[in-house]
Amino acid sequence: MPIIFALLLSGLFWTLTYLLIIARGFQDKTYGMPFVALCANISWEFIFAFVLPQTRPQVFVNYVWFALDCVILFQFLKYWRSDPPLNLRDAKWFYLIFVVTLAASFLAVLLLSLDLQDKEGKYAAYGQNLLMSVLFVTMFLRRGNLAGQSFYIALFKLLGTLIPSIAFFLLRPNAWLFDFLYVTIFIFDFTYLILVYRMTRELGLNPWTDLLRRAKHAT
Repeated sequence: MPIIFALLLSGLFWTLTYLLIIARGFQDKTYGMPFVALCANISWEFIFAFVLPQTRPQVFVNYVWFALDCVILFQFLKYWRSDPPLNLRDAKWFYLIFVVTLAASFLAVLLLSLDLQDKEGKYAAYGQNLLMSVLFVTMFLRRGNLAGQSFYIALFKLLGTLIPSIAFFLLRPNAWLFDFLYVTIFIFDFTYLILVYRMTRELGLNPWTDLLRRAKHAT
């Protein structure tokens, strides 16, 4: 699988994931990306779009992702009280923790990439991807419902990481750290997919057609 093709497919699936998170967030009046994962994600996209811009076409994908993540960030700041992160209910503490976490995430991604001379941001990307995969599972378990979440968000998120992981593995099969990350991320992503699928079924809905049902209802 050519790397460029895998990256374009990854860009497509992650873009769809972001769009669905945004749509579901406005529908349910909540945020759909875990707090710390969002801080790390938007930091990575800003850095590798503007500070250490990647080569084409990935840099254009990063522009799109950053713009979409800005909307997700807006939703988080608008709806954070629907599911207070770290159980923070005092606005002063919430905004303080938010600013500190965002700054720490930005510096962690930037300094890690500079220290490892990783101009592609691959170490930070897969590290935060694992973080995100774990946090999506914990968000689901904490909420106990599908607020801000859907089967297709889980599916596209899984595919957005799995496809480039396979391509990178075929290119460098003995990169042990990344091999560990590929497998571990897939395990958590698949777990999240199954959890969302089962709850959707328990609600008497068809996971494969629920997106169309919601789209019709919205119109």
